[in-house]
Amino acid sequence: MKKLLIYILLMPLSLVAVAQQSKVEVTPVDFDHVRQVTMNPKNDYYFPKLLKMFTGNDTTGFKLEHARNLYYGYTFQEDYDPFRESVWSSKVEELYYLDKHTRMELDTIEHYADLSLADNIFDLNQMTYQIFALHKKKKFFKENIRKFRLDRIIAAIMSSGRGTKESPWVVIAPDHEYNIVNFLGYRAVSHETSDDGIDCITVEPRPGKTATEFYFDLRRVLEVAAMKYPD
Repeated sequence: MKKLLIYILLMPLSLVAVAQQSKVEVTPVDFDHVRQVTMNPKNDYYFPKLLKMFTGNDTTGFKLEHARNLYYGYTFQEDYDPFRESVWSSKVEELYYLDKHTRMELDTIEHYADLSLADNIFDLNQMTYQIFALHKKKKFFKENIRKFRLDRIIAAIMSSGRGTKESPWVVIAPDHEYNIVNFLGYRAVSHETSDDGIDCITVEPRPGKTATEFYFDLRRVLEVAAMKYPD
């Protein structure tokens, strides 16, 4: 596996480990409540306010509850598309598999990650590519800001459940299922979708680990998709 892809797998694991140890409290997602607070201009969790906080450089005021309302509140925004994929996200895909990168190649990875995220703010792959490029360029302050943003989104997802059939993680995009599995250090081997909107991803066994599958709740994804793609 090439260096960039190894970095993608290893970089967020400290946060995920914390979540796995139940240090991040599990709170079921109440989409009715999320809609009310994120659509109300007078509320602290009004979506434009959250987005401004998220894209700023403040790593102290943006708490887990802010991240949860931003992430799940995005599903009530007009431009939300559960199957959204930026036209920029695959422009430099060949660079992701190189063992080493020149400064110009790192600039290119960062540039297209910026473009992709401007179009799709929760593209977790591009967030990670961006962080990788910044790290290799020794732009550590900017890297830490971007890592903070990614960590907050991962924490928001992890706080929605336990990844079990009884308590699945709630995601707002199908790709995020695989992101979480990869961030946990597992490799997906099969994917099963049920009629009730709960997906199951089976993973390769890991030494010393008992997990063999993880569950994800895509009901909000399917709800929005049915409205946007009625045919």
